Amino acid sequence: MIFKKKKITLEYTVEKCSKCGVEEKRKYSEGDVLFSQCSKCTSCDGMMMIEKIFGESLEQ
Repeated sequence: MIFKKKKITLEYTVEKCSKCGVEEKRKYSEGDVLFSQCSKCTSCDGMMMIEKIFGESLEQ
């Protein structure tokens, strides 16, 4: 019997502060839209913008 490896894709969102340039990577959540403002920066109180949404594939 041959077993196939399962592929799992994990989605991530990268947020970048428009004021100080700090980047944060977090798990993708429903409703994330590219180039939309989503939260306040924790280091300078500027606005964070979603810069990138991507997936990483893992095999099990």
